[in-house]
Amino acid sequence: MAEVVNMPRLSDTMEEGVVAKWLKQKGDKVEEGDILAEIETDKATMEFESFHDGVLLHIGVEEGEGAPVDTLLAIIGEEGEDIDELIKNADSGDSTDQSDENSEDSTQDEPSDEGSDDHEENTDGDGIPEGVEVVTMPRLSDTMEEGTVATWLKSVGDEVEEGEILAEIETDKATMEFESFYSGKLLHIGIGEGESAPVDDVLAIIGPEGTDVDKVLQSMKSGGGKSSSSNKETTEDQNSSDDKYKSEQSSSGGSTSEGPSGDEDADNTDSEERIFASPLAKKIAEDKGIDLKKVSGTGDNGRIVKKDVENFKPSEQPAQQETSTSKPEAKEEKAEKAPVEQVYTPAGEEAFEDVKNSQMRKTIAKRLLESKNSAPHYYLNIEVDMENAMASRAHINEMPDVKVSFNDLVIKASAMALRKHPQVNSSWDGESTKIAKHIHVGVAVAVEEGLLVPVLEFADQQSLTQIGGNVKSLAGKAKNKKLQPNEMEGSTFTVSNLGMFGITEFTSIINQPNSAILSVGTIVEKPVVKNGEIVVGHTMTLTLACDHRTVDGATGAKFLQTLKTYLENPVTMLA
Repeated sequence: MAEVVNMPRLSDTMEEGVVAKWLKQKGDKVEEGDILAEIETDKATMEFESFHDGVLLHIGVEEGEGAPVDTLLAIIGEEGEDIDELIKNADSGDSTDQSDENSEDSTQDEPSDEGSDDHEENTDGDGIPEGVEVVTMPRLSDTMEEGTVATWLKSVGDEVEEGEILAEIETDKATMEFESFYSGKLLHIGIGEGESAPVDDVLAIIGPEGTDVDKVLQSMKSGGGKSSSSNKETTEDQNSSDDKYKSEQSSSGGSTSEGPSGDEDADNTDSEERIFASPLAKKIAEDKGIDLKKVSGTGDNGRIVKKDVENFKPSEQPAQQETSTSKPEAKEEKAEKAPVEQVYTPAGEEAFEDVKNSQMRKTIAKRLLESKNSAPHYYLNIEVDMENAMASRAHINEMPDVKVSFNDLVIKASAMALRKHPQVNSSWDGESTKIAKHIHVGVAVAVEEGLLVPVLEFADQQSLTQIGGNVKSLAGKAKNKKLQPNEMEGSTFTVSNLGMFGITEFTSIINQPNSAILSVGTIVEKPVVKNGEIVVGHTMTLTLACDHRTVDGATGAKFLQTLKTYLENPVTMLA
């Protein structure tokens, strides 16, 4: 069924958008996560991605043309699908909506003069002062209903310039930077780090210093028709949240560009140690192996941007190292504080802690439940002799600038085994079984919220070193919540490895629409029988979870046999 894509509201002030560039043309295949177009608002030009799969059947706004929010932007559906009715309805929708609005306006004008007077008094007495701007939770995609503030890059009391990044906001798809469209002082933070709120809820207030924030908040709430008592409670809660955020910032020393390197560490440290850098700068630094704590930022408030990383010279490192090593006490203090964070529960006393689920966690839970309830899972185990694989890996890693993991070997072997057993590289589509001619391997990566599955495209066509580098890059993005939707879509098979945690064997839930997922255990040293003698060997257990609707037991077993052959004799992967 065709899906209508409307002009999105990419900021709280956006009323109209201009299509700067179409990245897909009419008739092109579109997958969920693909960038459809670049849309220009009055403040910035942003990429707009598709949240539907299909063929681009219709373009409603041509390049260079503008259209109001929620008007027809495009239609995505199946090739040859009749969309005339959808286009007709969209064209007539403007007049219908307008007439509805007019009727609503006329209805609103009907109440008694008394009611009108009350409304005027509220507007005059409790209106938002001039120069004060209320920033609400933006709708960063056409499917977004709620957002979570991952990081605030400004604190209450900071000066904010138009175009500066206010915060990083997490949706169910990705974490995106949100810039300010106003200049002034950040007077109020309505949603703290890690907290979620629906679209259009108060995110922040920007305006002149000395503005009565309580009055602004009261005005916002009274406009929503809530009772005065509830308004007071809400205001008090928000004020306390503000105070809490201020105290956290002050206790941690506020925003700073100093701190330990690595985005993974930054996610788990306080704001004193967080490194403020753009996602692109982080990606370039990761690719070049540059320690961000050694880079001086030239962006807003010392924020590290792309040019800072590109212009970084290794000769600058010693001075920076002195700065970082001059604070060993801080590191020791951090290590000492870790145990204090664990809450002590007296013996015999029951206690619980409610940890709010992130948007990512909710999405993961939903998809896992759907998979387990809809796909009839069954499991196959096989034990693999890893002696030759260990020797081959050791030889490969002797080469300069090359580092291959056992997981890379498993991914390569799996991709080649899928080429010989295409039935495993499939998905259930109700009326038919879709057998993929390409091989895209999903690699499960553990993050705080659960598991993300970035996709390694055309894995069978990549060398071991290419697989190793690409997996490392995708895993880094996953841990830093910088994966784009298109980097998590399109897998035809999935590999999940818990061997690094010492797990010998386990079962996984199929990552739909895949038909199978491979669970990889650790390499175990144990007695094995070779040539009639008991010797010390190294084995690894692989478990294949299959969807019985598409993969029969014999098919899954043959796949594992082929995979075993490749891993036990890695040289055969070169044949």
